[in-house]
Amino acid sequence: MFTGIITGVGRITRIEDLGLSQAHGKRLHVQCPEGYLDDAGLGDSIAINGACMTVTTLQQDLPSPVFTLDISAESLDKTACLDSLGEVNLEKALRANDRLGGHLVSGHVDGIGVVTHFAPVGESWELRIQAPHALAKYLAYKGSITVNGVSLTVNRVIDSEMGCEISINLIPHTIENTALRRLSSGARLNLEVDVIARYVERMLSADLQAAG
Repeated sequence: MFTGIITGVGRITRIEDLGLSQAHGKRLHVQCPEGYLDDAGLGDSIAINGACMTVTTLQQDLPSPVFTLDISAESLDKTACLDSLGEVNLEKALRANDRLGGHLVSGHVDGIGVVTHFAPVGESWELRIQAPHALAKYLAYKGSITVNGVSLTVNRVIDSEMGCEISINLIPHTIENTALRRLSSGARLNLEVDVIARYVERMLSADLQAAG
């Protein structure tokens, strides 16, 4: 489990093919901030832009530590921008005694959104995202959503035939300390809806089925 509070901004510096066909995945080399891997070990879970991955190797004795992860073709198909070089948001798995500063995040991407607007408003930035139709029912005003691993609050929801567009306000701290600062119109994003919303939907649908 994760919280959606980014603990470091890393960079995918190298991508290796794990096979010769599209059925094979990739091996990613991720460079981290100094000291980031000091408490990490093989097999640990680290969320990369909101997708939970397993550390397969790590090098801590470099000026900028590096770890690798193997990502399957299925995961690549269900996520955005994990097969290209560049900055990524990092979060190590939640420990039992950690503060829950964001919200409960599983690290399982529910869908891919597209940036429709990203521009400064006063001291902050407004981010609008077109979310898939299948996720629209889980998105609500003042509800939580994870965007590329970042726990954020929805300020507005506009439903349409294409799905729904959500508006989010990014404060300067978020811009300065996450890879969201690199976004532009048309960029694809990993989205994870609030797990509590999924449980509510399940309970309501079970009640409706029981009622005939």
